[in-house]
Amino acid sequence: MVTGAFGASATERSDDWVWVRYLASAHPYSTVRTAAWSALVSGDPDAAIEAFVESGYDYAVSRAQERGQRNLDFIRRVHQTTTSEYSPELHAEATRLLGAGITGAERELFVRSGYEAAKTRDRAHRQAVGEQENALLRRDWDFVRELVVADPGEQVRLSASLAVGDGATADDLVEFFAHGWATGARLDLEAFRLGHAHDTMRWRAAVVDLIANAEAAEQAALAAAGAAREQAKAAAAQAWRHLGDHTAPARSSWADAGEFALLQAGNWRSVLAAAQAAAGPNWTSVIAPAQESEVAWLAEREAAARQSAYWAALFQQAQAGEQRVIAIS
Repeated sequence: MVTGAFGASATERSDDWVWVRYLASAHPYSTVRTAAWSALVSGDPDAAIEAFVESGYDYAVSRAQERGQRNLDFIRRVHQTTTSEYSPELHAEATRLLGAGITGAERELFVRSGYEAAKTRDRAHRQAVGEQENALLRRDWDFVRELVVADPGEQVRLSASLAVGDGATADDLVEFFAHGWATGARLDLEAFRLGHAHDTMRWRAAVVDLIANAEAAEQAALAAAGAAREQAKAAAAQAWRHLGDHTAPARSSWADAGEFALLQAGNWRSVLAAAQAAAGPNWTSVIAPAQESEVAWLAEREAAARQSAYWAALFQQAQAGEQRVIAIS
């Protein structure tokens, strides 16, 4: 944890708690979410959160990279982005594989070949029923073509391009509505969360030492006399300046994150409006993912605002420290 003897600290325990709480609910890796929750509910949460920030996060990330855990996270994503109504085979298989008594080999088989096989069965089922393909209108093709160039999410753009690109068929577009759109949306959200989590953990890891060094240098400047004091003041001012400089990429990154999250929330609000206004089974399948995506991105906007405030306060702490040192007579 970061505390400071000189002025108000920018990082109290509550700041770390808020950050770890965010990771516990939003991080794409289940191992990270579990480790973060364990820290929060520990008998000594302050120490547990400190340990999580210093090393527990990296360990949880490394565990998430293990094949079995990656398979499990993939299956969870499939389960959360499909429904029994529009992708019955995929959803049923994901539900089964998340149950008790399932072996790692079974999950591995699904990831390697079962996933595509279930998609093929779902496609055959939709073709046999014909309801979704028959409901397609020219406006649906046009809307998805617009997503290819205008959607904020890279994975949604990619999924849309496969649905309406060269050689694409009505089956491809129906599949996009059935689960491709929701899958792309989830992947975009996960990529956003993962990138900012990794960067922020790296930036936070250096904060404790930077503040400790600056405070120690300030104490040394106060204790020094004569010519040595001027040298000590310069060193202390530089230490505080170094802390301020360290906040720059974080402040910029989280400001951009907030703007992007707001853009995404607005985008999904528009998609939701389009889905609610349109008739037919294809658009109906988009309503729940659009609602969930808008809520998720609004939550990311709030999280970005909290992180922006944290790094702005840390920058102000650094500036105040530098000014105190300069004022030492």
